[in-house]
Amino acid sequence: MKTISCMNIEPELLYSFGAEVKTYQSGELIYREDDHVVYYYQIVKGKVKLNNYNEEGKEFIHNILGENQSFGDSMLFLDKIYVMNAVCLTTTEIIRLPKNNFMDLLEKHPKISIEMNACLSQKLYFKAIMLQSMSSQNPTLRLKGLLDYLKSYHVGDCEQCFHVEFTRQQIANLTGLRVETVIRALKKMEKEGNLKIENRKILY
Repeated sequence: MKTISCMNIEPELLYSFGAEVKTYQSGELIYREDDHVVYYYQIVKGKVKLNNYNEEGKEFIHNILGENQSFGDSMLFLDKIYVMNAVCLTTTEIIRLPKNNFMDLLEKHPKISIEMNACLSQKLYFKAIMLQSMSSQNPTLRLKGLLDYLKSYHVGDCEQCFHVEFTRQQIANLTGLRVETVIRALKKMEKEGNLKIENRKILY
């Protein structure tokens, strides 16, 4: 089971509970860190990155999501504010459903609620694996943990078909490694047959 791909609600069902489609431009914020949670979001087309910045203004990217994927789901069940930003990387169409309407949908369609629980559990599972890998001193194990986590969000179980949409610098920031170390480790993983690098694109 994949982390996010399993949480794709039929658009017609969302619309029947009052959802609307909103178009965002590249670079536009869908929500920002410290905003209150008011919608369930599901991407129709386009790409969205989830990020925040540290005290020095350094960007930390948590993930990049695309068509038919939802985001911010777990926050719908908490009376908390967002801890990261959601920013469009391209012109993006998103279905959004008000939080109260979404809760009503779950009450009337308990099967979807069960599917959401399964997806959130998978998210915690892969996150725990990634964090365990991050504690390793072995750069290859750190990278494998991160790549497994990122791939868990996407449809398809084919080998070396998942395009990692992060730069080497972003991967370094995510793993706490130097860029030079990331480059060497990726080349080692390619040599061992664990991934492909085509035109500088990482396929895992």
